[in-house]
Amino acid sequence: MDIPLKDKARGAKGADMAAKPNHTQYALGEQIGFFLRQANQRHVSIFASLISEKLTTTQWAALVKLKDLQPCSQGNLGRETAMDMATIKGVVDRLVKRGLVHTAPDPADARRLVLTLTDEGDATVDRNLSIALEISQETLGPLTAAERMMLMELLQKIC
Repeated sequence: MDIPLKDKARGAKGADMAAKPNHTQYALGEQIGFFLRQANQRHVSIFASLISEKLTTTQWAALVKLKDLQPCSQGNLGRETAMDMATIKGVVDRLVKRGLVHTAPDPADARRLVLTLTDEGDATVDRNLSIALEISQETLGPLTAAERMMLMELLQKIC
């Protein structure tokens, strides 16, 4: 798989060639995004089949990170879970509706919401931690221990 990092489209015709995409150089099945999407779909499928609370991966991430950070602003939770403001707002709204997260105005800034886990939210995290570890193990199952470490290091490097 040859992943060009520089413009290889320039040839004898110079700038004229650069303006036109060369579709013979692009094969979907050789692109990183294609493989990342497939890997994510596999992980989400494993997650959905094993998690016991009918949570999404983003809801789970928010609950686990909130348990570590609470009390925490919605904006900070979004940054810590790599979710944009619109996404974290929707995730938090759904978790509040399910009774897993409590919101309150920040005493220092009324425009900001402070989030905490409810007792049920805390219990949900506790019930699912071992399952979450199992999900990670199954997702990485086809890889050797060395490959798992390498994959994690490489993904962290590009993130």
